Amino acid sequence: LERMGARVEREPEPARAGDPVASLRVSGGAALRGTEIRPSEVPSLLDEIPLLAVVASQASGETRVTGARELRVKESDRLKHLVLGLRAMGADVDEQDDGFVLRGPTPLRGAMIDAAHDHRIAMSFAIAGLVADGETRVEGAEWADISYPGFFRQLAAASAGALED
Repeated sequence: LERMGARVEREPEPARAGDPVASLRVSGGAALRGTEIRPSEVPSLLDEIPLLAVVASQASGETRVTGARELRVKESDRLKHLVLGLRAMGADVDEQDDGFVLRGPTPLRGAMIDAAHDHRIAMSFAIAGLVADGETRVEGAEWADISYPGFFRQLAAASAGALED
């Protein structure tokens, strides 16, 4: 996100299960720009790539992710469902064997999104719906509870009630 031009403030918290933990506050400033996520960076970003792709849809230029083949064997084929959802919302994105190439910025439009039984896809497209023109429905949104119980309640509070059930 910082490479894309976002401002990221970190508030460290005690580690959980050996993993570093922090509260983040992310804000824009300058216009976002595309970036490259290299194979060496992918292991530490596997869970974040769907959301980074949504952000990249609003960034100028090309965002390229390579070395992310493992996303095909998560709860769903995340690469496939990420690309299908972004295309449904109007993004210019090409699926690759081990990642994707996305060109932006793209004004997203509301769409029906299949979360494919995947919590990361559900959460990422709920956020995409906040910047989309028109209504976005995420079929299988309840899968977000797997990793983030209360996600939609907190997202609604953070987005000034822009979400509906």
